[in-house]
Amino acid sequence: MSAYLEAHGLRVSYRTGSAFAARLRGRPVPEVHALDGVDLVVERGSAVGIVGESGCGKSTLARAIVGLVELSAGSLALDGEPLGGHRTPAATRRIQMVFQDPSASLNPSMTIGQTIGELLKVHRMVPAREVPTRAAELLELVELPVSLLGVYPRRLSGGQRQRVGIARALALEPEVLIADESVAALDVSVQAAILNLLERLRVELGLTLLFISHDLAVVRHLTDRLVVMTAGRIVEDRPTEELFRDPHHPYTATLLAAAPRMGAAWAAVEPAAAPEPLARMVTR
Repeated sequence: MSAYLEAHGLRVSYRTGSAFAARLRGRPVPEVHALDGVDLVVERGSAVGIVGESGCGKSTLARAIVGLVELSAGSLALDGEPLGGHRTPAATRRIQMVFQDPSASLNPSMTIGQTIGELLKVHRMVPAREVPTRAAELLELVELPVSLLGVYPRRLSGGQRQRVGIARALALEPEVLIADESVAALDVSVQAAILNLLERLRVELGLTLLFISHDLAVVRHLTDRLVVMTAGRIVEDRPTEELFRDPHHPYTATLLAAAPRMGAAWAAVEPAAAPEPLARMVTR
């Protein structure tokens, strides 16, 4: 496997209970390991699914990779460049996340144009005079009308808000896009449309996609590799279809047995064509 995004020995620990009381009794401060020695290697341009039950550590892993959670131990690197806890703006731009709840992740007091434009200005992605044009391009990229630039998030549907979240992440021209339960709050028919969009963007823009979900039916249609987590550890990491046909770990077999049957709605999720030579971003 050709390493692009690498994680080695990742540990994220949280103290539980009272540190003062523990020290008073001469005992070590109790800790919970949300991640406990996670190793992960992701190839450039691939789509990797990360699945497991709630609380298994998959969202903590996403936040650690994007730099929102401090590591207790381990290391991260992207294309050979170490990713420390205090990242430069340039390193931050390389990995972006689309969050689960689009309503909570968008500022209700800012229009869509202001939300996207602020990022473009702060990170100096384009000259100031080109910000409105670039914001419009980003909306078109996620299949939204330019007329929504002047609209507030409360006027949008859940699917539209999630497309705005994707546009906002793409504004910084990332190399890695992490989608953390990004369709879980949407209706099934809307989920299918968002999944099609993510797959198209991955192919057209040459993105490396980490798709985190508890829904195996969703992940099966979008990813070529599947990582299974439980209790802060990875227990399987194999090609998606191979894992579905022949799960090796008992926990994976339990997940597959409990997964709901895939309905007709998922037939609407069409696999993207094999990529042509990939453009970094839409032409400005």
